[in-house]
Amino acid sequence: MSAGRLVNKARGALMTQSCTLALPKASPSPTSQGSATVRPLLNPHRSFVTMNKDDDSNHLEAIFQKKRSFRSKIRKELKNMTPIQRSQEDNAIQSIVLKAPWFKSSKSLCAYVSCDDLREVDTSKILSEILCNPAEEGHTQSRKNLYVPLVEDRNSNMRMLKISSFNDLTANSMNILEPAPVDCDGNQREDVMQASEPVDLFIIPGLAFDRSGRRLGRSGGYYDMFLKKYEELAKERNWKHPLLVALSYSVQIVDEGAIAVTPNDVPVDAIVSPAGLIPTSPVAMKTCD
Repeated sequence: MSAGRLVNKARGALMTQSCTLALPKASPSPTSQGSATVRPLLNPHRSFVTMNKDDDSNHLEAIFQKKRSFRSKIRKELKNMTPIQRSQEDNAIQSIVLKAPWFKSSKSLCAYVSCDDLREVDTSKILSEILCNPAEEGHTQSRKNLYVPLVEDRNSNMRMLKISSFNDLTANSMNILEPAPVDCDGNQREDVMQASEPVDLFIIPGLAFDRSGRRLGRSGGYYDMFLKKYEELAKERNWKHPLLVALSYSVQIVDEGAIAVTPNDVPVDAIVSPAGLIPTSPVAMKTCD
């Protein structure tokens, strides 16, 4: 999506929304490796941008320019990570997720299929745990329902389709594994927006995160748009809001306030880094206790 279209989209949202810009704060010092829960001071409002209907597109363009600059900075830092460092952090992050009660208790979840070319945190072990370990006979916990992304176009439209095997995935033109809309028998895959049961958990990628839950994506707006749609669906059906958990390398966690946001940006509830879980919302503090 072009910067101009994004500006117009955000401009429309700003006509009906007013938020508060969080001033940059010093980030807590990094914790040691492990699976401890890192508890930041939570901003109960978690609102981001002070703007009103008189703000013009120049201000929004400044926000998008800041995002573009920050994306370049984070991409360089990711590129400078050694393969050994990435592998160690991948293993630490996935181990934390797999041991977490909020993951073990989830019945349905949406998760991204990691792409090495994009230097995303690896999710292969998490997906394998779901797809390759069906519920054993006599266990009360049934196999989890797993939905993964399928990008439909360049207008930020994305679906989450159910898969039951890695064989359900094929590489798209960008070498990202996605589910085919139909299975090998020609049947339409279940879309999470048409599912009869709610999703408990979203495992989300991103380029950068701060300890208040702000997320910097890759500029497409796919996750922000999809999460807003699912939030509306959950409200309509009176479902509990799913836990939004982002996976992050150490270099992707930045000072609070460093990520510029608009009302279209959806914050996450928690971040899993190699150092542990960082709750960023009151619901995460309660769920992850």
